[in-house]
Amino acid sequence: MENSQNNTATSFGFRDVTEDERQGLVNQVFATVAERYDLMNDLMSGGLHRLWKRDFVTWLNPPKGATAFRHLDVAGGTGDIALRVAGASGPNTTSVICDISPEMLAVGRRRVHDAGLDARITCIEGNAETLAFEASSFDAYTIAFGIRNVTHIDRALAEAYRVLKPGGRFLCLEFSEVQVPLLDRLYDFHSFEVIPRLGKLTAGAAEPYQYLVESIRKFPKQEAFAGMIRDAGFERVSYRNLTGGVAAMHSGWKI
Repeated sequence: MENSQNNTATSFGFRDVTEDERQGLVNQVFATVAERYDLMNDLMSGGLHRLWKRDFVTWLNPPKGATAFRHLDVAGGTGDIALRVAGASGPNTTSVICDISPEMLAVGRRRVHDAGLDARITCIEGNAETLAFEASSFDAYTIAFGIRNVTHIDRALAEAYRVLKPGGRFLCLEFSEVQVPLLDRLYDFHSFEVIPRLGKLTAGAAEPYQYLVESIRKFPKQEAFAGMIRDAGFERVSYRNLTGGVAAMHSGWKI
């Protein structure tokens, strides 16, 4: 997960897998939950992800006038962030949704079409570690609840830096470390005891939810992840905790 080397064993659900196996298993998880992705996030966050995403797009602050603004949303297959950006911006803001999961992208394409935004939002299948875009081609790069599922986080951050224009902004929303006493224990109980059971009841399988909970716990804590963003070359790096650190928004600029 964090800077691991090829073929080393990592935990996936209740078993250890090699790094080569891990990406396929992650893809399988999201293929399984694609049609229930909003439900999954509701279970993981108690419905708070909707408020967090609103704050996330507010912090991005895309231009509301006629200024051209090109936005890349990575691991945003269902279109949730891109649709919110379109609703918060002017007519010359365009988004590209890039996701490794064709099942997630299928949901996103349907939602974009139903919203009448095909001219402003494009969906492309791709890997966060090897983006198929020219250098310095986007004004903003966002990734929400996706970077913890990337095998090599450092490579994804390097790619984010590469595709952003000078003056462009990196913005990430991710589950993080709870930093409020007692809330951390309640959240652990909810995560490890409640969520897998709810997943089994609502989706017929507990294992994808078990993996997603474990992936949160293995993700770098706030300061450590901010350090990784700086190491990728970003400046003016900062973060904001949401709901006591259940989630955090991280920001960095390519200057």
